Amino acid sequence: MHNTVKNLIKIQNDIQSKINELQYNNYSPKIIAISKTFKINHIYHLIDYGHVHFGENKVQEAIEKWTNVKSKNKKIILHMVGKLQTNKVKHALKIFDYIHSLDSLKLAKKISDEQKKINKKPKIFIQINIGNEIQKSGIISSNLKNFCLECKNLDLDIIGTMCLPPEGKDSFLFFKDLKSINESENFNEISMGMSGDYLKAIENKSTFLRIGSNIFGPRN
Repeated sequence: MHNTVKNLIKIQNDIQSKINELQYNNYSPKIIAISKTFKINHIYHLIDYGHVHFGENKVQEAIEKWTNVKSKNKKIILHMVGKLQTNKVKHALKIFDYIHSLDSLKLAKKISDEQKKINKKPKIFIQINIGNEIQKSGIISSNLKNFCLECKNLDLDIIGTMCLPPEGKDSFLFFKDLKSINESENFNEISMGMSGDYLKAIENKSTFLRIGSNIFGPRN
């Protein structure tokens, strides 16, 4: 068994132990294996094992790596987890099934325009600037309700919210905030938790965990 598969199984076991400890019922979060920068031959072991959710942060890299794989394996679900530039939307929609980083009305309008052209609606998370950090993109939580209305008018398939907690601070508090924000808009899905804090995300019922280095090892 390849190390990546062993790592995934360990994470799945750790998650299940945490869920049992918390006594959460009917709760089964999905693990997105963040495969950015890794070659496809390093990823095949997970595909062969049956894992279906994978994440990339660059459109061109995703197209080069996943076009053939996805054409042969229709079960593969690809997630865009990086910042999406408007000039890349046309190509992104052809390869990605989920977008976790909707962070502006300009991007929302572009996705709306392009999805009509190819008749494909990706599932979308709105990125919340949960720490109100100047250097980070995302929607400020107080503007979320109006932004959601704009997205509805654009016929976008918004399924939940996503956040990147401030570095050096306890992510649990920000996950708790996002959970509350998510519930206020009656969203069922929530994208939070990475290699260093996914168990804290579990405590706040994240439905999509974005885990890279704990599965694939350190990036060069």
